[in-house]
Amino acid sequence: MRWEQVYLAGTGVWLADRADAAAAVAAGAYDAREHAVNRIDSVSAATAGGPDDLAPPEMAVRAARTALRRAGRTAERIGTVFHSYLWFQGAELWPAAAYVAQHAVGPAVPAFDLLQQCNAGLSGMELAARQLRAGGPGRDEAVLLTTADRFAPPAFDRWRAERGMVYGDGGTAVVLSSSPENAVGRLLATATRVDNSLEGLARGTGFRPGPEAADRPVDLGARTEEYFRTHRNLRAVTLRTAEVAAESIRAALAEADTPIEHIARVVLNATGHQRMLWQLEQQLGVDEKRSTWEFCREVGHLGAGDHIAGLNELLETGEVAAGDRVLLVGGGTGYSCTSAVVEITDPAGGCS
Repeated sequence: MRWEQVYLAGTGVWLADRADAAAAVAAGAYDAREHAVNRIDSVSAATAGGPDDLAPPEMAVRAARTALRRAGRTAERIGTVFHSYLWFQGAELWPAAAYVAQHAVGPAVPAFDLLQQCNAGLSGMELAARQLRAGGPGRDEAVLLTTADRFAPPAFDRWRAERGMVYGDGGTAVVLSSSPENAVGRLLATATRVDNSLEGLARGTGFRPGPEAADRPVDLGARTEEYFRTHRNLRAVTLRTAEVAAESIRAALAEADTPIEHIARVVLNATGHQRMLWQLEQQLGVDEKRSTWEFCREVGHLGAGDHIAGLNELLETGEVAAGDRVLLVGGGTGYSCTSAVVEITDPAGGCS
Protein backbone atom coordinates (compact mmCIF):
# COMPACT_ATOMS: atom_id res chain seq x y z
CA MET A 1 0.00 0.00 0.00
CA ARG A 2 1.28 3.45 -0.92
CA TRP A 3 1.16 6.06 1.84
CA GLU A 4 0.84 9.82 1.67
CA GLN A 5 1.62 12.10 4.60
CA VAL A 6 2.85 9.39 6.95
CA TYR A 7 6.10 10.39 8.63
CA LEU A 8 8.55 8.83 11.05
CA ALA A 9 8.95 11.59 13.61
CA GLY A 10 11.43 9.92 15.96
CA THR A 11 12.96 6.63 17.03
CA GLY A 12 14.33 5.37 20.33
CA VAL A 13 16.07 2.23 21.56
CA TRP A 14 17.03 0.89 24.99
CA LEU A 15 19.44 -2.04 25.12
CA ALA A 16 20.89 -4.06 27.98
CA ASP A 17 24.60 -4.64 28.56
CA ARG A 18 26.29 -7.06 26.19
CA ALA A 19 27.00 -10.73 26.92
CA ASP A 20 29.99 -12.08 25.01
CA ALA A 21 29.24 -15.01 22.70
CA ALA A 22 32.72 -16.51 22.90
CA ALA A 23 32.48 -16.49 26.68
CA ALA A 24 29.12 -18.28 26.42
CA VAL A 25 30.78 -20.96 24.28
CA ALA A 26 33.60 -21.36 26.80
CA ALA A 27 31.04 -21.73 29.60
CA GLY A 28 29.14 -24.39 27.66
CA ALA A 29 26.05 -22.20 27.26
CA TYR A 30 26.39 -21.78 23.48
CA ASP A 31 27.23 -24.42 20.91
CA ALA A 32 30.63 -23.83 19.31
CA ARG A 33 29.44 -24.94 15.88
CA GLU A 34 26.46 -22.58 16.05
CA HIS A 35 28.79 -19.77 17.05
CA ALA A 36 31.01 -20.42 14.05
CA VAL A 37 28.05 -20.40 11.65
CA ASN A 38 26.10 -17.54 13.22
CA ARG A 39 29.15 -15.27 13.70
CA ILE A 40 27.40 -13.48 16.56
CA ASP A 41 29.91 -11.54 18.69
CA SER A 42 27.64 -10.54 21.57
CA VAL A 43 24.03 -10.19 22.61
CA SER A 44 22.07 -7.62 24.60
CA ALA A 45 21.36 -9.47 27.86
CA ALA A 46 19.85 -8.02 31.04
CA THR A 47 21.19 -9.45 34.29
CA ALA A 48 19.24 -9.98 37.49
CA GLY A 49 20.25 -7.43 40.11
CA GLY A 50 22.26 -5.39 37.60
CA PRO A 51 21.71 -1.82 36.40
CA ASP A 52 19.83 -3.17 33.36
CA ASP A 53 17.49 -5.35 35.45
CA LEU A 54 14.25 -4.08 33.89
CA ALA A 55 11.00 -5.75 32.88
CA PRO A 56 10.24 -5.48 29.13
CA PRO A 57 7.54 -2.79 29.51
CA GLU A 58 10.04 -0.66 31.46
CA MET A 59 12.49 -1.04 28.57
CA ALA A 60 9.75 0.03 26.15
CA VAL A 61 8.99 3.13 28.23
CA ARG A 62 12.64 4.21 28.17
CA ALA A 63 12.79 3.76 24.40
CA ALA A 64 9.45 5.57 24.00
CA ARG A 65 10.58 8.59 26.00
CA THR A 66 13.60 8.94 23.72
CA ALA A 67 11.46 8.65 20.58
CA LEU A 68 8.91 11.17 21.87
CA ARG A 69 11.60 13.68 22.83
CA ARG A 70 13.24 13.39 19.44
CA ALA A 71 9.87 13.69 17.72
CA GLY A 72 8.92 16.76 19.72
CA ARG A 73 5.60 15.14 20.55
CA THR A 74 3.76 15.74 23.80
CA ALA A 75 1.22 13.40 25.35
CA GLU A 76 -1.81 15.18 23.92
CA ARG A 77 -0.53 14.64 20.38
CA ILE A 78 -0.35 10.84 20.71
CA GLY A 79 -3.63 9.27 19.66
CA THR A 80 -2.80 5.56 20.00
CA VAL A 81 -0.14 3.29 21.48
CA PHE A 82 0.70 -0.15 20.06
CA HIS A 83 3.02 -2.40 22.07
CA SER A 84 4.46 -5.62 20.63
CA TYR A 85 6.49 -8.50 22.04
CA LEU A 86 7.22 -12.22 21.76
CA TRP A 87 7.70 -13.30 25.34
CA PHE A 88 6.70 -12.81 28.99
CA GLN A 89 6.18 -9.15 29.96
CA GLY A 90 6.49 -9.42 33.74
CA ALA A 91 3.01 -10.63 34.70
CA GLU A 92 0.46 -13.13 33.38
CA LEU A 93 -2.91 -12.12 31.92
CA TRP A 94 -1.98 -8.45 31.83
CA PRO A 95 -2.11 -5.82 29.05
CA ALA A 96 1.47 -4.54 28.92
CA ALA A 97 0.50 -1.81 26.43
CA ALA A 98 -1.48 -0.05 29.16
CA TYR A 99 1.66 0.22 31.32
CA VAL A 100 3.70 1.58 28.39
CA ALA A 101 1.04 4.17 27.57
CA GLN A 102 0.57 5.21 31.20
CA HIS A 103 4.27 5.80 31.83
CA ALA A 104 5.31 7.12 28.41
CA VAL A 105 2.25 9.16 27.40
CA GLY A 106 -0.56 9.23 29.96
CA PRO A 107 -3.68 7.50 31.32
CA ALA A 108 -6.23 8.49 28.66
CA VAL A 109 -4.56 7.22 25.46
CA PRO A 110 -5.94 3.99 23.93
CA ALA A 111 -3.26 1.31 24.09
CA PHE A 112 -3.25 -2.12 22.47
CA ASP A 113 -1.01 -5.16 22.68
CA LEU A 114 -0.16 -6.08 19.07
CA LEU A 115 1.17 -9.62 18.67
CA GLN A 116 2.49 -10.79 15.33
CA GLN A 117 5.72 -12.37 16.55
CA CYS A 118 8.92 -11.08 14.89
CA ASN A 119 6.90 -9.27 12.21
CA ALA A 120 5.03 -7.11 14.73
CA GLY A 121 7.29 -4.07 14.45
CA LEU A 122 6.67 -3.64 10.73
CA SER A 123 3.07 -4.82 10.67
CA GLY A 124 2.55 -2.34 13.51
CA MET A 125 3.86 0.44 11.27
CA GLU A 126 1.33 -0.55 8.65
CA LEU A 127 -1.51 -0.48 11.20
CA ALA A 128 -0.29 2.87 12.53
CA ALA A 129 -0.32 4.28 9.00
CA ARG A 130 -3.90 3.09 8.56
CA GLN A 131 -4.78 4.75 11.86
CA LEU A 132 -3.31 8.05 10.69
CA ARG A 133 -5.11 7.84 7.36
CA ALA A 134 -8.41 7.24 9.18
CA GLY A 135 -7.85 10.51 11.04
CA GLY A 136 -8.29 12.44 7.79
CA PRO A 137 -6.05 14.95 5.99
CA GLY A 138 -4.47 17.69 8.03
CA ARG A 139 -5.13 16.08 11.40
CA ASP A 140 -1.93 16.13 13.43
CA GLU A 141 -2.28 12.88 15.29
CA ALA A 142 0.63 10.62 16.09
CA VAL A 143 0.89 6.93 16.92
CA LEU A 144 3.51 5.51 19.29
CA LEU A 145 4.68 1.99 18.45
CA THR A 146 6.88 0.15 20.97
CA THR A 147 8.42 -3.31 21.24
CA ALA A 148 10.21 -4.99 24.14
CA ASP A 149 11.37 -8.40 25.26
CA ARG A 150 13.58 -9.95 27.91
CA PHE A 151 14.49 -13.56 27.23
CA ALA A 152 15.36 -14.52 30.80
CA PRO A 153 16.45 -17.91 32.12
CA PRO A 154 15.45 -20.44 33.23
CA ALA A 155 12.25 -20.27 31.16
CA PHE A 156 14.09 -19.09 28.06
CA ASP A 157 17.59 -20.04 26.90
CA ARG A 158 18.62 -17.26 24.52
CA TRP A 159 21.61 -19.25 23.22
CA ARG A 160 19.81 -22.51 22.40
CA ALA A 161 16.13 -21.71 21.87
CA GLU A 162 16.42 -21.77 18.08
CA ARG A 163 19.12 -22.70 15.60
CA GLY A 164 20.51 -19.82 13.57
CA MET A 165 19.34 -17.22 16.11
CA VAL A 166 20.45 -15.72 19.41
CA TYR A 167 17.83 -13.71 21.32
CA GLY A 168 18.60 -10.27 22.78
CA ASP A 169 16.89 -8.06 25.36
CA GLY A 170 15.75 -4.52 24.68
CA GLY A 171 13.02 -2.02 23.93
CA THR A 172 12.39 0.01 20.79
CA ALA A 173 10.02 2.81 19.82
CA VAL A 174 8.99 4.86 16.82
CA VAL A 175 6.55 7.75 16.51
CA LEU A 176 4.52 7.89 13.29
CA SER A 177 2.78 11.15 12.49
CA SER A 178 0.61 12.80 9.86
CA SER A 179 2.75 15.93 10.18
CA PRO A 180 6.24 16.43 8.65
CA GLU A 181 7.31 18.36 11.77
CA ASN A 182 10.66 17.00 13.05
CA ALA A 183 10.34 14.03 10.70
CA VAL A 184 13.40 11.88 10.10
CA GLY A 185 11.73 9.98 7.29
CA ARG A 186 8.63 9.39 5.23
CA LEU A 187 6.86 6.05 4.98
CA LEU A 188 6.41 5.52 1.25
CA ALA A 189 4.87 2.06 1.13
CA THR A 190 4.20 -1.16 3.01
CA ALA A 191 3.08 -4.60 1.86
CA THR A 192 2.01 -7.55 4.00
CA ARG A 193 1.73 -11.09 2.71
CA VAL A 194 0.77 -14.15 4.77
CA ASP A 195 0.27 -17.90 4.64
CA ASN A 196 -1.65 -19.00 7.72
CA SER A 197 -1.23 -22.66 6.82
CA LEU A 198 2.34 -22.38 8.13
CA GLU A 199 1.35 -21.57 11.74
CA GLY A 200 2.28 -25.10 12.81
CA LEU A 201 5.97 -24.32 12.35
CA ALA A 202 5.93 -22.46 15.66
CA ARG A 203 3.29 -24.62 17.40
CA GLY A 204 4.46 -28.10 16.52
CA THR A 205 1.55 -30.55 16.52
CA GLY A 206 -1.43 -30.57 18.83
CA PHE A 207 -2.05 -28.27 21.78
CA ARG A 208 -1.01 -28.06 25.43
CA PRO A 209 -3.36 -27.42 28.36
CA GLY A 210 -1.09 -24.69 29.77
CA PRO A 211 2.28 -22.95 29.39
CA GLU A 212 5.45 -24.96 29.31
CA ALA A 213 7.09 -25.43 32.71
CA ALA A 214 8.99 -22.36 33.89
CA ASP A 215 11.96 -24.51 34.94
CA ARG A 216 12.34 -26.00 31.46
CA PRO A 217 13.43 -23.62 28.67
CA VAL A 218 11.20 -23.22 25.64
CA ASP A 219 12.53 -25.31 22.75
CA LEU A 220 11.36 -23.67 19.53
CA GLY A 221 13.58 -25.95 17.45
CA ALA A 222 11.86 -29.06 18.84
CA ARG A 223 8.46 -27.71 17.80
CA THR A 224 9.69 -27.13 14.25
CA GLU A 225 11.21 -30.60 14.06
CA GLU A 226 7.94 -32.10 15.37
CA TYR A 227 6.05 -30.28 12.61
CA PHE A 228 8.40 -31.55 9.90
CA ARG A 229 8.32 -35.13 11.19
CA THR A 230 4.54 -35.07 10.87
CA HIS A 231 4.22 -33.25 7.55
CA ARG A 232 7.46 -34.37 5.85
CA ASN A 233 7.65 -31.27 3.68
CA LEU A 234 10.78 -29.38 4.74
CA ARG A 235 11.67 -28.25 1.22
CA ALA A 236 8.12 -27.18 0.34
CA VAL A 237 7.73 -25.18 3.56
CA THR A 238 11.12 -23.51 3.13
CA LEU A 239 10.26 -22.50 -0.41
CA ARG A 240 6.83 -21.23 0.62
CA THR A 241 8.14 -18.98 3.40
CA ALA A 242 10.68 -17.53 0.96
CA GLU A 243 7.88 -17.03 -1.57
CA VAL A 244 5.71 -15.10 0.90
CA ALA A 245 8.63 -12.82 1.78
CA ALA A 246 9.48 -12.27 -1.89
CA GLU A 247 5.87 -11.33 -2.68
CA SER A 248 5.91 -8.79 0.15
CA ILE A 249 9.22 -7.28 -0.97
CA ARG A 250 8.16 -6.97 -4.62
CA ALA A 251 4.86 -5.34 -3.68
CA ALA A 252 6.43 -2.78 -1.33
CA LEU A 253 9.09 -1.78 -3.84
CA ALA A 254 6.50 -1.47 -6.62
CA GLU A 255 4.16 0.64 -4.47
CA ALA A 256 7.08 2.90 -3.57
CA ASP A 257 8.13 3.06 -7.23
CA THR A 258 11.64 2.12 -6.12
CA PRO A 259 13.76 -0.58 -7.79
CA ILE A 260 16.07 -2.52 -5.46
CA GLU A 261 19.06 -0.80 -7.11
CA HIS A 262 17.86 2.49 -5.62
CA ILE A 263 17.70 1.12 -2.07
CA ALA A 264 20.55 2.54 0.00
CA ARG A 265 20.25 0.22 3.01
CA VAL A 266 18.34 -2.92 3.99
CA VAL A 267 17.14 -3.85 7.50
CA LEU A 268 16.21 -7.51 8.08
CA ASN A 269 15.37 -9.71 11.06
CA ALA A 270 18.53 -10.05 13.14
CA THR A 271 19.36 -13.68 12.48
CA GLY A 272 22.70 -15.41 12.37
CA HIS A 273 25.05 -14.64 9.48
CA GLN A 274 24.29 -17.67 7.31
CA ARG A 275 20.53 -17.07 7.30
CA MET A 276 20.87 -13.32 6.77
CA LEU A 277 23.42 -13.72 3.97
CA TRP A 278 21.08 -16.07 2.11
CA GLN A 279 18.26 -13.51 2.22
CA LEU A 280 20.53 -10.65 1.19
CA GLU A 281 22.26 -12.40 -1.69
CA GLN A 282 19.71 -14.92 -2.94
CA GLN A 283 16.44 -13.12 -2.32
CA LEU A 284 17.36 -9.44 -2.61
CA GLY A 285 20.58 -9.51 -4.62
CA VAL A 286 22.28 -6.91 -2.42
CA ASP A 287 25.67 -6.81 -0.76
CA GLU A 288 26.08 -7.47 2.95
CA LYS A 289 27.51 -3.96 3.41
CA ARG A 290 24.10 -2.50 2.57
CA SER A 291 22.56 -4.34 5.54
CA THR A 292 22.70 -3.75 9.31
CA TRP A 293 24.55 -7.01 9.91
CA GLU A 294 27.37 -5.43 11.97
CA PHE A 295 24.80 -4.04 14.40
CA CYS A 296 22.84 -7.31 14.49
CA ARG A 297 25.89 -9.36 15.43
CA GLU A 298 26.41 -7.11 18.49
CA VAL A 299 22.88 -7.16 19.95
CA GLY A 300 21.18 -10.34 18.72
CA HIS A 301 17.55 -10.85 17.72
CA LEU A 302 15.36 -8.32 19.56
CA GLY A 303 12.09 -10.12 18.88
CA ALA A 304 9.67 -7.68 17.26
CA GLY A 305 12.14 -4.80 17.57
CA ASP A 306 14.83 -5.64 15.01
CA HIS A 307 13.61 -3.23 12.35
CA ILE A 308 13.05 -0.18 14.53
CA ALA A 309 16.40 -0.80 16.22
CA GLY A 310 18.15 -1.24 12.87
CA LEU A 311 16.68 1.95 11.45
CA ASN A 312 17.56 3.82 14.66
CA GLU A 313 21.15 2.60 14.35
CA LEU A 314 21.43 3.88 10.78
CA LEU A 315 20.16 7.28 11.92
CA GLU A 316 22.33 7.53 15.03
CA THR A 317 25.52 6.51 13.24
CA GLY A 318 24.91 8.79 10.26
CA GLU A 319 24.92 5.89 7.80
CA VAL A 320 21.97 7.31 5.85
CA ALA A 321 21.52 10.73 4.26
CA ALA A 322 18.54 12.79 3.20
CA GLY A 323 16.99 11.24 0.10
CA ASP A 324 18.21 7.70 0.85
CA ARG A 325 15.61 4.98 0.70
CA VAL A 326 15.69 2.14 3.20
CA LEU A 327 13.98 -1.24 2.72
CA LEU A 328 12.82 -3.00 5.88
CA VAL A 329 11.83 -6.66 5.51
CA GLY A 330 10.04 -8.48 8.32
CA GLY A 331 9.02 -12.05 8.86
CA GLY A 332 7.24 -13.75 11.72
CA THR A 333 5.99 -17.24 12.47
CA GLY A 334 2.42 -17.67 11.50
CA TYR A 335 3.63 -16.98 8.70
CA SER A 336 3.57 -13.29 7.87
CA CYS A 337 5.95 -10.85 6.22
CA THR A 338 5.64 -7.07 6.05
CA SER A 339 8.04 -5.01 3.95
CA ALA A 340 8.33 -1.23 4.14
CA VAL A 341 10.14 1.46 2.18
CA VAL A 342 11.19 4.58 4.08
CA GLU A 343 12.69 7.70 2.53
CA ILE A 344 15.08 9.54 4.85
CA THR A 345 14.27 13.26 5.08
CA ASP A 346 16.37 14.59 7.99
CA PRO A 347 18.58 11.90 9.56
CA ALA A 348 19.92 14.27 12.23
CA GLY A 349 16.43 15.32 13.34
CA GLY A 350 15.65 12.06 15.11
CA CYS A 351 18.92 11.82 17.00
CA SER A 352 19.00 15.05 18.94
